[in-house]
Amino acid sequence: MNKNRLEAFSDGVLAIIITIMVLEFKMPKEPTLIALKPLLPIFFSYVLSFIYVGIYWNNHHHMMHTVHKVNGKILWANLHLLFWLSLIPFATAWIGENHFAPFPMLVYGFVLLMCAIAYSILQKQIIKKHGSNSALSQAIGKDYKGKASLVLYTTAIVSTYYHEAFSAVIYSLVALMWLVPDKRIENLYK
Repeated sequence: MNKNRLEAFSDGVLAIIITIMVLEFKMPKEPTLIALKPLLPIFFSYVLSFIYVGIYWNNHHHMMHTVHKVNGKILWANLHLLFWLSLIPFATAWIGENHFAPFPMLVYGFVLLMCAIAYSILQKQIIKKHGSNSALSQAIGKDYKGKASLVLYTTAIVSTYYHEAFSAVIYSLVALMWLVPDKRIENLYK
């Protein structure tokens, strides 16, 4: 099967996810700078989540350059990833509205962890379809960055009950780690 429908559908879902997140902003009742203060936690959670969705869109886009054909397993693995990504707006709104309280931060971390696991499953299905010598397999290699993300998310989830600010720092660090452009796939096509 051709990959075009998978890419178009994924792009559409990711665009909707970002749109849903921005709709969480409620207009302040006062036309003053002070009226924006209660929106700061919502804004910060939005920025972090926007970065995460952008990272997934960017990496998904690059990964799809290595794909020639898809099968049912790849389609379902992609839907699995989109399912977890679609929960980011809920988790984002919850941490923003509750000022980064421990349990919402735990749920946010769990959603991020599941997104990372789902992305890893999608990568594995693509490699399985295209072979261990495929462009994607060569590009990701041992995938230290992906494995480190899983460990950091798990650490952040566990630490939410001890210090939720530490969890927020870890979530931000993982985002920064991936925000630095990952050239592994781009370098294959130079």
